[in-house]
Amino acid sequence: MSKDLFARDFLASIVVFLVALPLCMGVAIASGVPPAMGLISGMVGGLVVGSMARSSLLVSGPTAGLAVLVWQLVEKHGIEMLGPVVMAAGLMQLLAGSLKWGQYFRAVAPPVVYATLAGLGILIAASQFHVMVDDTPKGSGIQNLLSIPQAISKGMTFGEGAIHHWAAVLGLVTIGSIVLWAKFRPVRLAFVPATLVGVVAAALVAFTFKYPVRYLDVPSSLLQVAVWPSVGALVRLFDPAILGTALSVALIATTETLLSAIAVDRLHTGPRTEFDRQLKAQGIGNLVCGAIGALPLAGVAVRSSANVQAGARTSLSTILHGVWLLAIVVALPALLRMVSAASLAALLVYTGYKLVNLDNIRELARYGRFPIATYFATVIGIVMTNLLMGVLIGVALSIAHLIYTLTHAEISLQMDPERNRAELALEGSVTFLALPRLAALLDTIPPGAEMHVHIQNLQHIDHACMDALYGWQRQYETLGSKMFVEWDHLMAKHRGLRGKSGDREPSLVERTSPL
Repeated sequence: MSKDLFARDFLASIVVFLVALPLCMGVAIASGVPPAMGLISGMVGGLVVGSMARSSLLVSGPTAGLAVLVWQLVEKHGIEMLGPVVMAAGLMQLLAGSLKWGQYFRAVAPPVVYATLAGLGILIAASQFHVMVDDTPKGSGIQNLLSIPQAISKGMTFGEGAIHHWAAVLGLVTIGSIVLWAKFRPVRLAFVPATLVGVVAAALVAFTFKYPVRYLDVPSSLLQVAVWPSVGALVRLFDPAILGTALSVALIATTETLLSAIAVDRLHTGPRTEFDRQLKAQGIGNLVCGAIGALPLAGVAVRSSANVQAGARTSLSTILHGVWLLAIVVALPALLRMVSAASLAALLVYTGYKLVNLDNIRELARYGRFPIATYFATVIGIVMTNLLMGVLIGVALSIAHLIYTLTHAEISLQMDPERNRAELALEGSVTFLALPRLAALLDTIPPGAEMHVHIQNLQHIDHACMDALYGWQRQYETLGSKMFVEWDHLMAKHRGLRGKSGDREPSLVERTSPL
């Protein structure tokens, strides 16, 4: 490697480290586990996945997209089940990559992908809003949402015995610093991430004024937080509910990884992602994380885009960022203990808000009302029930829309009695399901009439409906009727081929070709 490449990757690794440090701890807090578990996952994402994957600029680590699912797992089954579930998810990913299933994960409908991110953003923001005032989440997503006014009231309560307002101040300082730095940061300091500025600003305020709030508990040794999977915990994986959670972790981590890889590929001109290899690397990374009881990891767009923008050229930047995470935990744990839980919660509230991207809704609106309906149904399903159920609702609606598109047909007939002329328009997919209506309309055309068939907006016509048109022509041509249609193009629609004249549908001409 040349000195220039090494210098670029070295500097990029520092930028990625600065972005990843607060996010790793924040995701751990949102997941209901010690912050050090998030840092361990970040290290594994850099050192293990970064070394194995050939998607050179994709950065892996703990992700907010999995925080809600992990929190529910820890609350319901205990932290001892986190390792086995992550190991099972990693094994599923490794198997999927070995079977070369990576490409198939790209076939998720955009409304479902966008809605999953938005739903997770709402759940994360709603739960962390309470932590931002040094309170605890209330349970389900809808409970967290409905109790936000109560959290606001606590954060605005001053006086003797009141404690929540101190945390609220640090939360506001964090979010305010993030917004201001993102908008007004100097060009020379553009490489400094806004999230780090927000956390550091809040830490300085808390340290200066000695705010009585909760601070991070970072152990001197990472081994102190490791929850090694026990034999009993591994046996519990055969519980359908726990196995279903592992499958959900695998699906969400894989989808987020591969979508992030696609996004990162668009940002640079270097090597493209090898999806199956990347999937296997993610699987091995999660196997390692599960074996030491850490959080699940996935490829993350925020860290990866920072990696590209910082000038990275190879996977060395990803690997080095894992080294820096390990170094700060080993060498400077006291520095991390100055960070307040409220500050990291505020960071996640802001992150959740950014996941609800209004530009995605505007993009979907260009394709009609059904994608928008699928989007909101999926979001509501995620918030009201759980992540897996919401995604299943979105997938079911997407399949229903596909079936509707493939079977929906518009057939209209306009009569001109003065000229004894009929205009038959076929649109969509005219199959045997539409045959009763087509036959009924054909029966209303009087003998001796001219029928002109318009197929400009026809996508497909099956043999049954083709036969109905042929049958009408044969039956009524002896009575003086004529049918005018581009038979070649109609046959192309039946066979699923493009018309001879290319992309543009030709104008209707008189043609009375036999069968």
